[in-house]
This record gives sequence, structure tokens and C-alpha cells, in this order.
Amino acid sequence: MQPAIEVIGLGKSFGHHRVLEGLDFAVRPGEVFALLGVNGAGKTTVINILTTLIRPDEGTAVIAGCDVSGDSVGVTQRIALTGQSVAVDDVLTGTENLVMMGRLSGLTRSAAKSRAAELLERFALTDAANQRVAAYSGGMRRRLDLALSFVVTPTVLFLDEPTTGLDTRSRRELWDVIRSLAEAGTTVLLTTQYLEEADRLADRIAVLDGGRIVASGTPAELKALVGVTTLDDVFLALTDKESA
Repeated sequence: MQPAIEVIGLGKSFGHHRVLEGLDFAVRPGEVFALLGVNGAGKTTVINILTTLIRPDEGTAVIAGCDVSGDSVGVTQRIALTGQSVAVDDVLTGTENLVMMGRLSGLTRSAAKSRAAELLERFALTDAANQRVAAYSGGMRRRLDLALSFVVTPTVLFLDEPTTGLDTRSRRELWDVIRSLAEAGTTVLLTTQYLEEADRLADRIAVLDGGRIVASGTPAELKALVGVTTLDDVFLALTDKESA
């Protein structure tokens, strides 16, 4: 089976600062794959390369069969990206945001309205459908942001620290949404600095430190690797070893 995401020898520098160094990983279709690391580890740079926002200096990356450097149009037609900043229009209602995105995506007005209603239900926003987004809570805004990514269902969904700034309840609600998306067949690559988030969500995790992957595997495999029972201890052990 062809990987949904395949990265080989990925490297990137900004000026004299080396941000990524020889990254290799693959993500299976329908898998939730987490890049775990602190701020500055290179997580967002990986996302920006894989979503064609910036070009790599070395290596290759293929998304759903399309090369990020050679077929950026093919990549963008198959992916969706939810960044760290919520990209919704506060002046519009939830329904209006979704209908607008549907129309921009080429749907007829009736099809866009129908799709908006489906997504509002799927993301537990039906009760707030006609409220202006300015009145939404942080968790509701983030769920609407995700819903916008699914107006046209993507093959691969990229989530760059999706729960940053959310309270515990909203974070757990969003985890349920993300897991349900993967169970429905969407491949998910997320970046996070929350160890619990990676443990709860990811089928596999790559620990990124200083632009390098220092370990990868299932949560259970990573815990067994260093003989501990929590991902907090795994992360500390691996990053301490790398900096020693």
C-alpha cells in the first residue's frame, strides 16, 4: 500500500540556521501521525513544506502520490491545513462561513448549504449555526475551523498544534473529533508539544528535536524503548540523550 505521506532526506535552512536535517518518515493511509517536539524543534517547518508553503532545500516529500516540489497543485487538491491561528470570519455565522467556503470550492448554492448543515452536525455546532462566530468559545471556533477544512473532504489533513490555547474540556472534545476523522478514512498528521495529546491521539509518534527525528514508533514502543511508562519520561530521556 502506497503511503499517504512519504518523506525522504528532508532538509531546510533559513540563512545559516539549519532547521531540518535529513528527515525520513512515512504515514499510512488513515493513520494519525504526530510530530512531537518543543517550540523551535522544526515542526511547523515540516508542515509548511508538506503543504507546499515553502520548498525544501534537500530531499523529497510525496503526499497522496503527488510530489510537493513537482506537483504542488496536485498536493493542494488533496490536502487541508488547519494552522495554529483559527481562520474563521467572526462577522459571519457558522453556517455563513461554511456556505462561503463551499461556494469558493465550486459547490452550487444548494449543495453548499446542504454540506454546511452536514458539517455543523458532524462537528457538534448545529445549535450555534446561526450565531455570529465572534460569540463562539475557543473550542467552538476551532471545531468550525476544522469543519471548513472538510467542505471538500481531504485525503490528508495537516494540523499544526490544533489545541494550543484551548482549555482542558475543549481540548478533549477536539481530540474526539480528530479521532473520528481518522476513523472515517482521513490521514492526519499533527504537530504538538503536548505529550498527553500525542499519547491519546497518535497511532505513531516521531520525536523531533533540533530538526532531527530522534525516535519514532507507537506510544507503547517509545515507552518500552527507554523503559518508562509515560511519554513525559520518554521525551525527557530522548531529548536529554540527544543534547548530552
